[in-house]
Amino acid sequence: MTKKFLFRKFLPFLGLFGVFFGCDQQPEEVNGGLFLPDDFQAVVVVDSIAETVRHMAVTDDGLLYAKLRNSSENGSVAVLQDTDGDGGADIIEKFGGYGGKEKWSYATAMRVYNGYIYFSSDLVVYRYKLKPGTLVPTGEKEIVLTDDHEHGKHEHIGKPIAFDNKGHMFVPFGAPSNACQDPKRTPGAPGLDPCPQLENHGGVWRFDANKLGQTQKDGYKYASGIRSVVAMNWNPVDEELYIVMHGRDDLLRLWPNKFSPWESALLPSEEFMRVTEGSNFGWPYCYYDQLKEKKVLAPEYGGDGEIVGRCDEFDDPIIGFPGHWAPNDLVFYEGDQFPERYKHGAFIAFHGSTNRAPYPQSGYCVGFVPFKDGKPSGDWEIFADGFAEVDPIVSVNDAVHRPMGIAVGPDGALYLSDSVEGKIWKVTYTGDKASFGTAQLAKMEERKTLSHIRTPDEVADNLMKDEMAGGEKTYYRYCSACHQLNGQGASGRFPPLTGTDWVTGDKERLIQVLLRGMEGSLEVDGKVFNGMMPQHGFLTDLEISEVLTYIRSNFGNDASPIAEHEVETMRTTLESSGEPLEPIRTTTE
Repeated sequence: MTKKFLFRKFLPFLGLFGVFFGCDQQPEEVNGGLFLPDDFQAVVVVDSIAETVRHMAVTDDGLLYAKLRNSSENGSVAVLQDTDGDGGADIIEKFGGYGGKEKWSYATAMRVYNGYIYFSSDLVVYRYKLKPGTLVPTGEKEIVLTDDHEHGKHEHIGKPIAFDNKGHMFVPFGAPSNACQDPKRTPGAPGLDPCPQLENHGGVWRFDANKLGQTQKDGYKYASGIRSVVAMNWNPVDEELYIVMHGRDDLLRLWPNKFSPWESALLPSEEFMRVTEGSNFGWPYCYYDQLKEKKVLAPEYGGDGEIVGRCDEFDDPIIGFPGHWAPNDLVFYEGDQFPERYKHGAFIAFHGSTNRAPYPQSGYCVGFVPFKDGKPSGDWEIFADGFAEVDPIVSVNDAVHRPMGIAVGPDGALYLSDSVEGKIWKVTYTGDKASFGTAQLAKMEERKTLSHIRTPDEVADNLMKDEMAGGEKTYYRYCSACHQLNGQGASGRFPPLTGTDWVTGDKERLIQVLLRGMEGSLEVDGKVFNGMMPQHGFLTDLEISEVLTYIRSNFGNDASPIAEHEVETMRTTLESSGEPLEPIRTTTE
C-alpha cells in the first residue's frame, strides 16, 4: 500500500506575479491551484502519479479508478481510496499491467459498467469483475475487444468507450490519416474520393458489452464521418451517444496557398456531436468552421474555406468549439451536489492545443455546456481553469498541468485528472444551491479574455517576430506547430529536437525525413512518441538546408550545417526512382 502523498509544489514565481493578466490570483493552496465558479472548492486527491493519468471512473462505494497513460511493471490502472474523508487518497494501488505491443501512450478508457471495470490500451478493451469491499480485482483480466488492423499504431487509435442502457458498448475506430490523402499529408495532394478508409475507420461501432474476444467484424457500424475521438459518453436523458471530435490539422502546411497561419491556428472546429444511429458528419470531405458557423468543403476535395458543396448533406454539430483544443473527456452530470444549472449538463476536458504556432496554444481548461430536455440550453462556459499556470502558453510543455479525465462520484463530487504529472482534483460545492446564478460565474466568464481561451488577434498575438529570416522563419512557420517554438515537442506525439541522433547525426537521413516524412513510433530520451511527420518536399532546397541547419545549431544542439547542394543531391536521388516517396517508418519494438 502507498500512504497518502499530498506534497505541494510551489507555484513558479512567474505564476505568482500576474501571468493571468488582471484576474484575481489564488495561491496554490486554494483549490489546488484551480479557478472555479464561486462557492466551488477543489482538494487535491493525489499530487502526482508517475505513470500519469488518462480517464477515470468512480464506483458506488467511492473507489476511484484511474487509467494510467504509461503502463509500468506495477500496472496500467491505479485505484485510490480516501479513508478519512478529507478528499485526499490514503491508499493507492496499481494493477492490470500489460507489455510488449501494448506499451502505448494513448491508453484511454476507464468506465464502470454492470459490475465490471472496463479500460483500454491503444488496441485492446479489457475488463475486470469488481468485488465489493476489494480495491484490486481478484479475478482474471478479460479481453473484450481487440483492434486487429495492421495500421493500429499510427494515428487516432485511442479506444474510449461508452455504454447505453441496452447492453451495448460503443467504440470509435479513428481515421488512420488526416484527410484521406494519398500519399499521406503531402502538400497539395488530393483526398481519395470516395475515401476507402471509411469502410473500417472514421466512425463508431456498436458491440455487445458482455461478449468477450470481439474484433471489429463482430460490431455494427453505428455512425460515420468522425475523424478522431477521445471524448465520448452516453446521455441518459435523451438516451443518445455524444462525442466531442478532434478536428483535422495542417491547413497551413498542406495548403499554404489557401490558408493563413491564423486560419490554421483557429480551424477547424472541435465538433460537439449528438450521434444517432446512421449519423454521418462528413469527414474527410468536410469540416466545421465555428467562425462562419457552417460546414465547408475540405481543401483536399476542392474547398477553399468558403465553398460548401456536398457538405450540406452531412450532419452538423450541436456546438463548434475552437480548433485544436483537444477534447479528451465528456461527462453528463447526473449528481445532486451541484446547483441545478449543472444537472444533466455536459462537462468537457480540453487537453489543450499543440499546433497553434505561431499563435499561443489554447484550451487547457474544463468547459461546461448546460442542457435542458436533452439539448444545449446556453453558451459554453469555463468551469475550471488554471491548469497551465501560465498565460500565454507559448509551447505545450510550458503548461504545468493539462486536464484529461472527468468522473462523477456517488456523492456528486467531480473528479478531474491531469496527464502531465498525474494530479487529480476533487471538486465539490459548498454554497447555497438555490442562490447560485450569473454572479457566481462572473469571474469565470472574465477568464475568457485570457489568450489561451479567447480568439487570438491575427496581428497582435502572432508570436513570429518580423525580423525572422532564413531557417528560423521557416521553422516558426512550418515546424513549430508540432515541435513547438522551443523545440521541446509534445508529450506522446511529437518528439523534441534536442537529445536525439535523428537531428544531430546522419545528415542524409535527416534530409530524407523532411523530404519523405516519417511515421510510426520513435523513442527519444526514453520516451515514446507516436506522431506523424508530414513530407516537406514543397520547400526549396535552400529552405530545407536553412531550417535543418537552424535546428542542428539551436535548442541545445551543436552540429554541423547542411548545405543546399546536399539537399539537392538527396532530392535528385529520391526522385530518380520514379516511385512516389514513402514515409520513413520507425518502431520501438
